[in-house]
Amino acid sequence: MENNNWVVFVGMVMAIVAQASNMVITKMAMSNGTNKYIMPLYSNAISSFILLPFAYYFLFYYPRSSDLPPLTSSIVCRFFFLALFGCSGQIFGYVGIDYSSPTLGTAMLNLIPAFTFILAIIFRMESVNWRSSSSQAKCLGTIVSISGAFVVTLYKGPPIIQEFSLIPNLPPQLLSSSQSEWALGGLFLATDCFVSSLWYILQASTQKRYPAVVLAVLYQTSFSALMDALFSLIVVKDTSAWKLKFDMGLVAILYTAIVSTVIRYTLITWCVSKAGPLYCSMFKPLGIVFTVLMGAIFLGESLYLGCFIGAIIIVSGFYGVMWGKAKEEKMERESCGEVDEAMAHGSQSLFDHKAPLLSNK
Repeated sequence: MENNNWVVFVGMVMAIVAQASNMVITKMAMSNGTNKYIMPLYSNAISSFILLPFAYYFLFYYPRSSDLPPLTSSIVCRFFFLALFGCSGQIFGYVGIDYSSPTLGTAMLNLIPAFTFILAIIFRMESVNWRSSSSQAKCLGTIVSISGAFVVTLYKGPPIIQEFSLIPNLPPQLLSSSQSEWALGGLFLATDCFVSSLWYILQASTQKRYPAVVLAVLYQTSFSALMDALFSLIVVKDTSAWKLKFDMGLVAILYTAIVSTVIRYTLITWCVSKAGPLYCSMFKPLGIVFTVLMGAIFLGESLYLGCFIGAIIIVSGFYGVMWGKAKEEKMERESCGEVDEAMAHGSQSLFDHKAPLLSNK
């Protein structure tokens, strides 16, 4: 990875900036009147159309496409539930940002490793040895992260960075939210993180059965668009909300579809393949910094004391979980190395003429 270190670093920073800026642009679009339930529908539909030619090339022209397993009903069912988790997570996230702020949304995203660790234990994908320092670190980090989520949700506090914006005449709903709306937004954002953790758990096992990333994303975005359409038909009664206009809503939809979904997902997938998931996950807390800066410049958003304290607590717990995971992986590599070395010594003894071939009966 030495030669690609700086490339992976730049790629991950670009992915984090894309995620943070997407939250800010989405907040601006919703504050200008764009319906929060219509945006994910159009975004997923556009993402599906963008991925369609790539999927076609992969299926019919890629040399190794014949090695793919057949698309059975079991795998299709998995894609359906992945789309269900992804679709519901998007809606919870949009509603949460609408009630609170992009800064809170980015801070809460660091809960995902903690929720994923809990779900991995429940589904017996992760074993916990309470005497192991790595397991203790992951458990403690999970508790700390969830405690930080309670802080940012229940305590807003006074602003420590006052409203500042380079954009004049911002809508008033951008600049304020009550304590009750803040807490409700935090609850929706925490639910988004929990559903996203379910998505990660199911995605991990699905990729082992069907490793084609482009096709997997295409199936998921297509199913998500259909689910979004069904949900929007039930919830959105105003027909004018379905009309696309040349405004911030269209910018947010195109930005989410092209930059936040297709480009960001491709960047993260490539970076994970080059540097591993642990290295790439370390960049996630950077999103808080970028969101605070963009929120202050483009939204006139204040940074509140509760969000600042809670974000520090959540990030501390996040790094606790990551440290435990890193130590666990290191111990696994060392144990595998010892086994390989023992096997090498064992095979060497077979060709040692000084040792009897049958040392005992």
